[in-house]
Amino acid sequence: MAFARLLLVLFALLAALPGRAAPQAPPLKPLTVYFFDVGQGDAALIVSPTGKTVLIDGGPPEADEALVPRLRQLVQGPIDLVIMTHPHLDHLGGLVKIIQAVGARRFMDPGFNHPSESYRKLLDVVGQKVGQVMTPTPNPGSPETLLTVGLGEGVTLTILWPRTPRDAFLDDTRSDVNANSIVAKLTYGKTSFLFTGDAEPETEAFLLTRPIDFTSTVLKVAHHGGKHSSTAPFLAAVKPQAAVISCGSGNDYGHPTPEALQRLGDVGARVFRTDLQGEVLAVSNGTTVTLTPKKGRSAPVVVTGRTTSPVAKGPMPSGASGATRGKVVQASGKLPAASARASGARYVGLKGSEVFHSEDCRALERAKTQERTVYKDRASAMRERRPAKDCDP
Repeated sequence: MAFARLLLVLFALLAALPGRAAPQAPPLKPLTVYFFDVGQGDAALIVSPTGKTVLIDGGPPEADEALVPRLRQLVQGPIDLVIMTHPHLDHLGGLVKIIQAVGARRFMDPGFNHPSESYRKLLDVVGQKVGQVMTPTPNPGSPETLLTVGLGEGVTLTILWPRTPRDAFLDDTRSDVNANSIVAKLTYGKTSFLFTGDAEPETEAFLLTRPIDFTSTVLKVAHHGGKHSSTAPFLAAVKPQAAVISCGSGNDYGHPTPEALQRLGDVGARVFRTDLQGEVLAVSNGTTVTLTPKKGRSAPVVVTGRTTSPVAKGPMPSGASGATRGKVVQASGKLPAASARASGARYVGLKGSEVFHSEDCRALERAKTQERTVYKDRASAMRERRPAKDCDP
């Protein structure tokens, strides 16, 4: 008994010695998001702790000259997943050369029909170069489950919208193409990023009816800071601590607008703008996100995460692993059926404007000037002007 008591005393003394504290869990590897400066457009690269890469949009055509070498610096081998949030030129314009030069294993788009030549060309290249093409279609066996892409080390990318055929595409909006942008939430530990494409107010209103936790550490602001998106109710649900606006210096649209900046300020978000600060680097350690702008003298900003789940009710949906769940189709390079507007429609340009609209565009009804040029076909309009973003004729 005496010997046993002696052993107990020795163990107690050893436990009390300095330097014998319980080993600490190793810090999480970083998750990195690059918000590229592509002018008036969008492009962001996710690099997970395990090296998985996701490119969300590819900026306008003029951005590819700088974006291709930048991606070659950051990506080893083909990009694991390329997401085109919606088929507008300022989001897809650089993707052709990116896919040709850097490569991509999988490609996802919303599956929304759109009869543009730039989209047709992109689909042709995707059909030739990419192994899998996806749309964010829910699993038929679990239609309420959100599509989730696992990126390793607990990092998940959950597609919140669209969800056809479970939920029909939004229509009769300011821009149906924008309204059906892919909206995705990237989650790592207590931190998260919300990517919104060019989501419209109708998109935000519909999403708010769903049992989803939108709380996000960093918000990629919709539609380059346009005045209609980033509504007050949506921002109240997202509660962003930082917001990144991707827009071009001196752009023709006045982005970001005072209205959007005011609403972001009202929720206390620290705003980063690529037109003023260039590329924005965001690094998450699972607890905090450090945002560092490339231009100017702005010091890095550290914000603290406070959410872990993209769903407010019930368990985290398992969805897909490795971007394999959802509707996977053969990449044929064929353009989906064109909308009715493509045939027999006329196009209109306003005096003093460099863009043209479809004849039924609501912007024409709001225009102050009645002096306009009517084109009998799209080719004639393209020779003198560029397509307007609000209706993307």
